[in-house]
Amino acid sequence: MVDFLVVGAGPVGLLTAIMLGRDGWRVTVVERWPARYPLPRACTIDHEALRILQSAGVMADHADLFEPSHGERGGYQIRSGDGELLRAINWNRAAESGWANTNGFYQPDLEAVLETMAGSIPTVEVRRGWSVADITQDEDDVALTVHRTGDPQERQTLTARWLIGADGANSAVRELVGVDSVDAGFEADWLVVDYEPLDDREWPAFVTQYCDPAQPATAVNSGPGRRRFEFMRRAETSVEDLARAETAWLLMAPFGVTPENATLERHAVYTFRGRWANEWRRGRVLLAGDSAHLMPPFLGQGLCSGLRDASALAWRLSLVEAGRAGTGLLDSYVSERSSHVREIVEAAVAIGELVCELDPDRAAERDSAMKAERADPDAVFVEPPHPRLGEPSLTMPGDTAAGRLSVQGRIEEDGITGLFDDLRGGGWQLILLADEAPLTVPSELARWFESIGGTITEVAANGQVRDVDGTYRAWFAAHRCGAVLSRPDFYVFGTDSSNNPARLLRELQQSLLTTFLPVRERALS
Repeated sequence: MVDFLVVGAGPVGLLTAIMLGRDGWRVTVVERWPARYPLPRACTIDHEALRILQSAGVMADHADLFEPSHGERGGYQIRSGDGELLRAINWNRAAESGWANTNGFYQPDLEAVLETMAGSIPTVEVRRGWSVADITQDEDDVALTVHRTGDPQERQTLTARWLIGADGANSAVRELVGVDSVDAGFEADWLVVDYEPLDDREWPAFVTQYCDPAQPATAVNSGPGRRRFEFMRRAETSVEDLARAETAWLLMAPFGVTPENATLERHAVYTFRGRWANEWRRGRVLLAGDSAHLMPPFLGQGLCSGLRDASALAWRLSLVEAGRAGTGLLDSYVSERSSHVREIVEAAVAIGELVCELDPDRAAERDSAMKAERADPDAVFVEPPHPRLGEPSLTMPGDTAAGRLSVQGRIEEDGITGLFDDLRGGGWQLILLADEAPLTVPSELARWFESIGGTITEVAANGQVRDVDGTYRAWFAAHRCGAVLSRPDFYVFGTDSSNNPARLLRELQQSLLTTFLPVRERALS
């Protein structure tokens, strides 16, 4: 018997296990494959996901795994078949989280780091080579029956308080608990080609979508020393022909990529589609990552969304199991994350529909309309999607900043300069602007906040905790407040502009005790 079972040892499952294990919980990760997948899959990751990895301890020693977006016109370009710029998405923008807005990376390297970290936690066990056979549950526990991959006769039953299904698009967990998916109405076969360039050529953009009706294509910086091309399958080309190495070289040749200046690492045909589970929780079973949602890769948000799931779920499960909140808190995970990710799926599908147009006349109409929108070549770049959390949510009602991503800047404390989370902690954060007058929180309330992993920090232009780059002063000025309370997943719970930050903690305490703690548990609190 353990506290948590996690099915799937990809980045989402491993990160969930690391976060729960570091809180002291017993976690078993079950993975059907005996060894890590050795080839790249996801290849872009955003600032928010890097802050989540920072909170798990990844970035301290492994920031070099990620290559920040660069290139002209925002880094992400959508071009017509003749190469004319149709739209630019500002992937090079200054991001809230203290990291580059978008980054390329090599997934096998990240998975190796995460698995090593998970294995170093005494309360976490990673069991490879076991496939899911059955799931049963009651009010208190969940039982997972597994068998040796390739040998259905060798079976075991594992029990836990909770089970997290992070086992990918073809999730056995989702199927066994009977959860259906909603289709977003987009599907297309694409050849994905990963290669290592042997020359030092500079590409004009970090990502370029080529909206060429003759051959839609994507070019991506996919991590330090690596590149990726993706090519859509046309009706006259079979999946078998598209999957050939000769086809990959033929399609890359117009871009100047040949066997003489590149080493082919992988070529495979994938079906790009969009969908999401219509339920993310069945009793004591919860879904995360591709098990809960799937999106075409045009915005590079698939893995990012899964890491958001892991972060949002881990702190809730810790509060619930510690008796600090009732199981209803997990329903807010479902409402917040499902709505948030649906907006991103729909945005990715919209980009996919633009790129995948094969009719020359409709493509010409599309190009004309998009060029009209960008008549001024120096117009402001389109921002990447960053939606608010869905409702109902664990946030302050009526606060315009609540449910949006919080900020992380550099601070200096005791002569040490670094990112806020590294120096002050990355759990619940109450940050006060102390430039004018000190703000106080009653000691009893402060002790309660500390008991759930909270920290209270006063930042100032010149003080014990110095706002090195003015990041916090600028954020507070933009939101017209003097205090912000952020959650462990870095979303804003609420702000205060009345010099009374204690009200934020009281509101949080009240929410956890009344909204999410059952009556029988409230009597004991």
